[in-house]
Amino acid sequence: MTLYHDLADKTAALIADGVLRPGDRLPSVRQTCRIHGIAPVTVTQAYHLLESRGLIEARPKSGYFVRARLGQRLPEPEMTRPVGHSTQLEVSDFIFEILDSVKDPAVVPLGSSFPSPWLYPLDKLGRFLAAAARHLDPLSTVTDLPPGNDELRRQLSLRYLAHGANVSPQEIVITSGAMEGLNLCLQAVTRPSDLIAIESPTFYAGLQASERLGLKVIEIPTHPREGINLMALEDALRHHPIKACLFMLNFANPTGSLVPDARRRALVELLDRHDVPLIEDDVYAELHFGPQAPLCSKAVDPNGRVMHVSSFSKCLAPGYRIGWVAAGRYAGLIQRQKLSTSLATTVPVQIAMADYLKQGGYENHLRHLRRVLATQEAALVDAVETHFPEGTRLARPLGGYFLWLELPRKVDALLLHRQALAQGISIAPGPIFSAKREFGNCIRLNFGHPLETRQQEAVATLGRLVATQLQA
Repeated sequence: MTLYHDLADKTAALIADGVLRPGDRLPSVRQTCRIHGIAPVTVTQAYHLLESRGLIEARPKSGYFVRARLGQRLPEPEMTRPVGHSTQLEVSDFIFEILDSVKDPAVVPLGSSFPSPWLYPLDKLGRFLAAAARHLDPLSTVTDLPPGNDELRRQLSLRYLAHGANVSPQEIVITSGAMEGLNLCLQAVTRPSDLIAIESPTFYAGLQASERLGLKVIEIPTHPREGINLMALEDALRHHPIKACLFMLNFANPTGSLVPDARRRALVELLDRHDVPLIEDDVYAELHFGPQAPLCSKAVDPNGRVMHVSSFSKCLAPGYRIGWVAAGRYAGLIQRQKLSTSLATTVPVQIAMADYLKQGGYENHLRHLRRVLATQEAALVDAVETHFPEGTRLARPLGGYFLWLELPRKVDALLLHRQALAQGISIAPGPIFSAKREFGNCIRLNFGHPLETRQQEAVATLGRLVATQLQA
């Protein structure tokens, strides 16, 4: 870790612990240099990083001060309490109706599932892709059939190793995005009418995949900050024939929750005792705002029951559709499922991604992307606090690019969606994240796009629409 990152993290910890409080003046650059024995440029870089995280602010001719804690005016949502019985899914038509609204570029994309494409090095990736196509070895059209390109799987194995997990390239299967990976995992360990456990709320694409496969689901309560409720999950495992768990442990969509390390270890141990596989949808793990990545579940998976699914779509290459499954004991099943469904993932794109990981500056890109998303999160929270009425609750994520809002109970999120769309604004209403269409007063907002004038006005409009519903 660089010196300025270290100083920024120590200062951030003092703010989080309340040692430095809103309005307190930070030591000057000169004082900090003397205290820590470091150069002025190091202190300046650390303070700029803290500014980008929304923790401090510079005041002309006065120095740096701790900002008022964003998110403190609005309380956090409480633990969800879904009904405990299993559900036969009928959600796809409902979800597609909502999602059609976010495709129009004229609509402010607060309801989008995607961040701004301008955040990614698409020009540079294009050069790697062009080179891969020009120099393509004809034999690779055969040798790179599932499980996939050897070098790409080796590079992914090295990234797992950097996160403390010993994952062999032989257990990694390259897929056409994470969604194919999730479908392959479900097909490998379930049959129609089987029961799986999901979070509540959960990512709607998992609901769609489960419905397509004829599965039933049981919804497990979650906390908007710390994720899955282990006591509720253990009770469900004792009383229901659950065949698999489909969870997001890192910056979950839609709540942004992050399962703490100790709870993650306990979750893997619990599923190991019940011989139930975990299908982990982990596409947001690289988008952490803090200095350390979350604990990798594969690092605490001694018996190979975790099927870790991820992709480059959210962190590097939207549209390239390169994902993978670190499948553990299920690698052979996943590989056969891949061969029998889509046969292979596009070979030149696999080669291009492998070459980029070797020499493209991936870590530099990720550091920049994380800083931008953290800054945009702070801006959206500030706007929500400014424009939304009393009774609104919000969950502050530590990564990803989603903000989960619980509005006063009188608010109808589906009506709000229609009203907002008429104003050229998309939102993601809470019912699309539930098998039973719960969370009728909740919405998910996207801070993956810069909060420029158009977006600021959209948030203000949403606040007025919510207030109007409350007055009706």
